Amino acid sequence: MITIRKKLLLYFLVFVVLFNVVSYSIYASSRQLVNEYHKSFQGFLLLNEISQQSAALYEGVNSYAIEREKSSLEKAKAAQMVLLENKERIEATNTADIQPESMTMYQEMMDTLVEESDKTIQAIQTEAVDEYPGHLREVRNVSGYVQEATLAYLNLELNEYQRFYDQMEKRNTAFKHFIISLFVSTLLLAVFMALWFSRGITKPIHTLTKAAAEMSAGRLDGPDVSVPTRDEIHQLGESFNQMRRDMRRFIEEIKEKAALNQWLKELELKQLQNQINPHFLFNTLNTVKQMSYLEDAPMTTQLIESVSSLLRYSLGDLQKSVTLADEVAAVKSYFAIQETRFSDRVSFHLSIEEQCLPISMPALILQPIVENAFIHGIENREEGGEISVVVTSSRTQAVIEVKDNGAGIDKETLQKLREGGKAAEHTGHSTGIGLENVIKRLHLFYKEKGSFSISSTEGMGTTVQIRIPFYEGRGIG
Repeated sequence: MITIRKKLLLYFLVFVVLFNVVSYSIYASSRQLVNEYHKSFQGFLLLNEISQQSAALYEGVNSYAIEREKSSLEKAKAAQMVLLENKERIEATNTADIQPESMTMYQEMMDTLVEESDKTIQAIQTEAVDEYPGHLREVRNVSGYVQEATLAYLNLELNEYQRFYDQMEKRNTAFKHFIISLFVSTLLLAVFMALWFSRGITKPIHTLTKAAAEMSAGRLDGPDVSVPTRDEIHQLGESFNQMRRDMRRFIEEIKEKAALNQWLKELELKQLQNQINPHFLFNTLNTVKQMSYLEDAPMTTQLIESVSSLLRYSLGDLQKSVTLADEVAAVKSYFAIQETRFSDRVSFHLSIEEQCLPISMPALILQPIVENAFIHGIENREEGGEISVVVTSSRTQAVIEVKDNGAGIDKETLQKLREGGKAAEHTGHSTGIGLENVIKRLHLFYKEKGSFSISSTEGMGTTVQIRIPFYEGRGIG
């Protein structure tokens, strides 16, 4: 992850490197100009000094010939020494357009000037009156040649310097344009990078702000906020998306719990509306049961006992979970009542694996399904009605299947039941609990871990299948 701090440091480093490169380029170019100017100026000074020392040498020798003073001799010797040094220096100097042949001749003239001055001084010191005037004239002539050649070379250097100056002016103009272009390009680059960097921060923040405003207005179903960068804002976006998903799930759970509480209140109200005082009813049934027993009517006794058991179970707390064994006991009581009522018109079949009986499940699930199969499936049949309840188990769940060979369910009602919508009002005779209520309570109890499925063909019967996971023993409330 590249953090915002790293990005800022990277941009700063880029600008520092760019600034240093440009600064060094400017320095190198300026240094090159200075070096070229220095070399040209040194050439001027050297040629000028050669011309001055040539004249000084002739003046010193001439003064010594006339006055015979030691100071004049010293002046001449000093001029000779400087002239020889300048001869050595001019060989290493980059003089402009002086041809090598001319430079060689120029150096030979300086040697000749030094030699003739030595011969003149020696002739004066030996009192060779006939010789020194000729040597002195030669010193004067050679000194004049050296000065004339020096002036010619200075003129060449000036012409070269003029070209150099013109080139320097052009270079300065180009350098000025380069500085302006560099300033403009650097400014544009800085503005572009600032806009790009700020957009990478402000755009995700604006998106997050907009999404937060929608969430504060109660709209939690929008798409996740996408932050393409890999920095702190990306982490903020991911946290925001997770928070919105958590809030959405939390609100759904609150709605489901509120709906469940509403359904439970409606069920309790229906129970209160439909029931007689339970103690009075149970006491009455027990009295009838005892009278039938005294009158030796075992079938009546069994019927009353089944009705009492079913009634007691149906008046229990729907918010508490029960075991599959309790549900099966309620179904058996219901079977006993209906077999007594309809005799050979209907038949009931139970097939249950014993290891499934301790499974925890909501109360009044299985009996309302069986009653729904009886009322809307086989009650109107004159004969041959069958209802079977089969409970099997796999490694992780129990499978409960309630099947009848009755009238079946039409396609529209069946589709509504499968979608969890409100179908036609189907309520049981004994408990007042319909199939829609059973489906909703199963969904709330097991969430996605359990399943409810129903299949039916008109005229062929209906099959309801419930899959219950093991070890899910918890209440609804």
